[in-house]
Amino acid sequence: MKRYINSNPKMQTTVSIVTGSAQGIGKAISLALSKESTNLVLVDIDDKKLESVGRQVKKRKSELLLLNADISKVKDIEKIVKNTIAKFKKIDILVNNAGICSRRSLSEISESEWNKLMEINLKGTFFLSQNVMAFMKKQRSGKIINIASLAGKIGGIAVGADYAASKAGVISLTKSLAKDAGPYGINVNCVCPGVIRTRMTSSLPKKVIEEYKKNIPLGRIGSPEDVANAVLFLASEKADYITGEILDVNGGLLMD
Repeated sequence: MKRYINSNPKMQTTVSIVTGSAQGIGKAISLALSKESTNLVLVDIDDKKLESVGRQVKKRKSELLLLNADISKVKDIEKIVKNTIAKFKKIDILVNNAGICSRRSLSEISESEWNKLMEINLKGTFFLSQNVMAFMKKQRSGKIINIASLAGKIGGIAVGADYAASKAGVISLTKSLAKDAGPYGINVNCVCPGVIRTRMTSSLPKKVIEEYKKNIPLGRIGSPEDVANAVLFLASEKADYITGEILDVNGGLLMD
């Protein structure tokens, strides 16, 4: 089985796409991957933050492509894949991280808010995976890692029902993709973060955070790097016989 992440400079460099890479978990994943033997395609809609991450990645000598793209638009998804193939000729790893979070109560969610969230969190993940898989099938190799959420398993608590539903969709989609991709040597897995220290959680009241910590067996809020480490594992050759897996990174808040 082909190596995906390696530290041997004599081995062919891999190519990784990370969406939502300008901040939070996506930034941590991008920086973690940049330490490995992989060229990076970083995708986000925030040019300023994307360029900032790009500067940090360049210090680690990864060859880099920065793309401003909205994954809720299929035309932008096609642009991501087209530009990646034009520059690097292949795609080895795709991390579907881009997403938005809502905190509205169930009765307050509007049709337009529901549609926008689903288009980014679920539609974007599906169509980017679909487009990337077309190339991975020709290569007969590849790794796709989707970022879902604990909310996709237990429903929304401090997040909206629309967000929880979209992440439940990502979990189910991961399994469908894995079944379709398996015969071509492609692994598709999912990481489900619990309460992670990001911009999304920084807006929560301190009381809510402390209550979470009381219920987390490991006694702390997770870091973006905790999630990035799980992604690195699933992207590595050590996970070559794992597909369709939903990997919890939640400090034991949910054990299933």
